[in-house]
Amino acid sequence: TCESAEPGLILPPAKSWAGQAPRPAEPGPPVRLFTEEELARYGGEEEDQPIYMAVKGVVFDVTSGKEFYGRGAPYNALTGKDSTRGVAKMSLDPTDLTHDTTGLTAEELKSLDDVFTKVYKAKYPIVGYTARRILNEDGSPNLDFKPEDQPHLDTKDEF
Repeated sequence: TCESAEPGLILPPAKSWAGQAPRPAEPGPPVRLFTEEELARYGGEEEDQPIYMAVKGVVFDVTSGKEFYGRGAPYNALTGKDSTRGVAKMSLDPTDLTHDTTGLTAEELKSLDDVFTKVYKAKYPIVGYTARRILNEDGSPNLDFKPEDQPHLDTKDEF
């Protein structure tokens, strides 16, 4: 139903988001790295725990959208993991709830970027990044990593 939909997630972005710039980046806490196991602890099952989800390797605190992401809520399936593919395809199919963007269409990738910027970055605080975004497959630092919430930070200096 339209009333219970997170603007821009399953339905096209709400008009109220059109033309709004993302909130300005403020120097935040140090970058936190989440393994898949750690992120899974924040899936909205515990009443007193924050609710986290990742899109494009960026971990957002979506607790303020508990009516969308909490236990039993319409988009709870997206939480506690990197759901990039599901966001891109506007899908809650368990096989789409992954970071893997292989084979997505140009339209799905554009939709992903739009929702990432106009919904998640504009609305929810960034609390960290997935290990996959910060590290290469072999566990070495990804020197091309740029924190979304701290664009001034050069991680080459950190490693």
